[in-house]
Order: sequence, then structure tokens, then C-alpha cells
Amino acid sequence: MTHDSRLTTLIECPRDAMQGWEHFIPTADKIKYLNTLLKVGFDILDFGSFVSAKAIPQLADTKDVIPNLDLSNTNTKLLAIIANTRGAEEAVQYDQITYLGFPFSISETFQLRNTNKTIAQSLAQVEDMQNLCVQHNKELLIYISMGFGNPYGDPYNAEVAINWVRKLTKLGIKNIAMADTVGIADPTNISYIFNNLIPEFKDINIGAHFHSAPDKWVEKMEAAYNAGCKRFDSSIKGIGGCPMAEDELVGNMATENIISWLEQKNVPLHINKEAFAEAWQMAGRIFI
Repeated sequence: MTHDSRLTTLIECPRDAMQGWEHFIPTADKIKYLNTLLKVGFDILDFGSFVSAKAIPQLADTKDVIPNLDLSNTNTKLLAIIANTRGAEEAVQYDQITYLGFPFSISETFQLRNTNKTIAQSLAQVEDMQNLCVQHNKELLIYISMGFGNPYGDPYNAEVAINWVRKLTKLGIKNIAMADTVGIADPTNISYIFNNLIPEFKDINIGAHFHSAPDKWVEKMEAAYNAGCKRFDSSIKGIGGCPMAEDELVGNMATENIISWLEQKNVPLHINKEAFAEAWQMAGRIFI
């Protein structure tokens, strides 16, 4: 089978897996797990966050984790999540971090719930964050949160999502992930959005951050990949997802599923299978 020559980008998201975990994962365990993940060969590791400890106590130790990460023998780039300009100001101080990720919801209700700001206020913050990233040689990644619809009845259609990408790229944003925050994307909408975005924004890295029920991930993956998306977020064992989804079955796409799916398509991946197996087993001990 032939494959598209464009390289696939894999983003592993232990931060997404950890952030809602009920019991605190000891800092030493986080460090050990992240260092194992750094050996696997992922393109980007979404490893921690600079969000208030009150909002996400699980990741309050991100600053303690960073100096203990072994970046000496990996090409994996680090991504940290931020929720506001204050978080960005902290994150840009760390040389180890390449990407700052900000969830920009196109659902007003969710943006207020997630960051206590309106969409308009958040857009102003994106400008501030982008300026900080440029000054400190970082890249800002914007998640179009609720990018495939929302459960609140807020206005949505695919064109709304596409128009937000247009607005954000005008601010100089080069990295955008369409986020299926509550796992409601369907193949028709996925195909439409990526078939429109990928050709229009050839110089922008456009990816998919899908949350999915276990029986829906294949159709979501196929729809996005066939529409030209080559950049996927996932987490080992599919752990994590959005606490707002209020559905225990709706988690992240499982990394092992995505790797297997891509390998069946003969897509070249640079994954260290031994390190991946070690990380997979470790996840089973950490997330219990």
C-alpha cells in the first residue's frame, strides 16, 4: 500500500492523562514515566502545565519535574499547557520547553468554565501569549476547544470553527489542534473541517486532539487522516480526557491504537518499541 510522504506527527499527552487523576501521582513517578516516554520517539510530549495548583493540583509539581527530565538523548520536544498570560510568563522562562499550549474554546460557556474568561478576553490573551512566545523563541499551540461542537447549545457549525482558525493564524499562530473536547465529532464533520483547513493553511501545523468512546476512534482517525491530517494527540491506554465530558468512556485516543493503525497503513514511524512497551507497562502501575 502506498502512503503519503508527509511525515506523521505523534503527540503523547501524559499531562492530559494525569490532570484529572483522583489520587496524587508522586513527583518521582511522574519523572520516571516522562523520562521513559522521552525514549520512545514521540515528536512532542505534552508533559505538564502552568495552571494554578488550585485548579489542577495534580500538576502543581511541574516546576519540580522539569529539571529532572533527561533531554540529552531525545528529539522529543516538550509542550506545557497554560490557561492565561501569567502561566505563559512562567513557562517561557524554561529553556527545556518548546511549545506552550492554550485551550481556546469556541464555545462561550466552556471558555468561561475552563479559564474564567470570555472568548473575547481569551483572544486578547492569545495576542499577549503569542508576543511572549516570539520574544522567548517558543511556539504557541492553540487548541480549538469544542472544535467539533459543544453540549451546551452554544452556536456551532463547521464554518464557525474554520473562521476561528483564520482569525488565529492572522495573529501569527503556526500550530493549531482541532479538539474534540467531549468526544462528539462525527466522520462527516471531521472530513469537512480538515478537507477545508489543510489546503487553505499549508504553512500551519494543523492537528487533531480527539476524545473518543472506545468504539468510535477508528472512524474518527480514518476521517481525519484521509482528509489530510497527519498530526495526532493521544495518550497511552487512552487515559484522560475532559472532566467536563461526564462520561467515563470518553477518554483520549489510545496511543497504541493509533500506532497500530498507522503501521497497518505502512506509515513510517520512528518508535522505539522497547521503550514504548516499558512506558505502557509503567502506565498500568501509575494509573491505578
